[in-house]
Amino acid sequence: MSQFDVTIIGSGPGGYVAAIRCAQLGFKTAIIEKYPTLGGTCLNVGCIPSKALLASSHHYEELQHFADHGIEVSGKVKVNLAKMIERKQQVVDQTCGGIKFLMDKNKITVFEGVGSFVDANHINVAKNDGSNEVIESKYTIIATGSKPSSLPFITLDKERIITSTEALKMTEVPKHLVIIGGGVIGIELGQVYLRLGAQVSVVEYMDRIIPGMDGALSKELTKVLKKQGMKFYTSHKVKEVTRTGKAVTVKADDAKGNELVLEGDYCLVAVGRRPFTDGLNAEAAGVKITERGQVEVNDHLQTTASTIYAIGDVVRGAMLAHKAEEEGVMVAEFIAGQRPHIDYNLIPGVVYTWPEVAGVGKTEEQLKAEGIAYKAGSFPFKALGRARASADLDGFVKVLADAKTDEILGMHMIGARCADLIAEAVVAMEFRASAEDLTRMSHAHPTFAEAIKEAALAATDNRALHV
Repeated sequence: MSQFDVTIIGSGPGGYVAAIRCAQLGFKTAIIEKYPTLGGTCLNVGCIPSKALLASSHHYEELQHFADHGIEVSGKVKVNLAKMIERKQQVVDQTCGGIKFLMDKNKITVFEGVGSFVDANHINVAKNDGSNEVIESKYTIIATGSKPSSLPFITLDKERIITSTEALKMTEVPKHLVIIGGGVIGIELGQVYLRLGAQVSVVEYMDRIIPGMDGALSKELTKVLKKQGMKFYTSHKVKEVTRTGKAVTVKADDAKGNELVLEGDYCLVAVGRRPFTDGLNAEAAGVKITERGQVEVNDHLQTTASTIYAIGDVVRGAMLAHKAEEEGVMVAEFIAGQRPHIDYNLIPGVVYTWPEVAGVGKTEEQLKAEGIAYKAGSFPFKALGRARASADLDGFVKVLADAKTDEILGMHMIGARCADLIAEAVVAMEFRASAEDLTRMSHAHPTFAEAIKEAALAATDNRALHV
């Protein structure tokens, strides 16, 4: 029987990063993955492929505005969706191949099959070739991730009524794509097909899109996407989704009970994701699964079985690849006897639309609900020289700071390059910087990052210089 110090079930960002860190720490490490490629949802049918399509569709959208920059394109420009999907798959294949290289480099044993517990220290691997192998592991890390959620009355045929997985490999641009759910997944994929010529309608149960982020970001993104042609039906509860041939009908009621009927040729169900523990046989190892389907863990991500840990989408908290990575490193180091920590308040959230949306720390809504006295400063991108030069005028940066101490409590932004700019906020808050600290740091000119300094100035006695 093969024996390992640590075995990870699942090879997504949390799982493969945990495996690498375990190997770096000197543990004999194995990873079990049921699919033929490593990388989990993120690399195969999530973060990476969606960003590839967002990038491709963004290039097409930019082409429509080339004339504004003095670039004249003659002849007909058309979308080759098949080529776009092919490029997306090439990006996925290269990225997943890179993970395989890292496993080999770090001498991590990879098992291709479904891992299930025999007991707390033995795992059965039902291999894809039909055979079975039981391995022994001193410690195990559950990193089995999540799957798309649906609504109980919806039948996903994965042809016309689809999840994000199918939306990443469409064979045609929809005429009218109806999206149920105005969260990150729905909005990102909605913008992809909006750019390519589809009519896009978003039905959201809450009173605004991206409801988990600061309200000002939601308001601004709604305004920008409406300007681009996307339609929104917020505060609507979907009650029925039916298909007749190539037509899909979505019915929903608003807050007053008025019925909305939308007819489309595709319906994307993007109502979130659920933890995936199917086939894990967790009870055999003494691992408790909560009523919400999550693996129950303590502050060290240790399950109810002392030698088994769980990370990523399968445990509480935001379902984010980078959160899973941090947890994978933390568990590996904790097993090694170190004392790592994660500040979950400083895990940034990002929406990769254009303009990009990002936030970290407390939102204004949270600060008000918690009765925390704060001051706010904002700076619009339209007042930024770099933004004017590239014609990326939508959006703003908002800094929230403690009213007494000036410590930064949250930073929220929408605009060009915000997915990258948010890292400055995370660094500042990790070291408990004040808004004043940011104002004293030199920011290169002209850059998008200057908006952060200006917003900090605005939060510091309304001292913004360029607005």
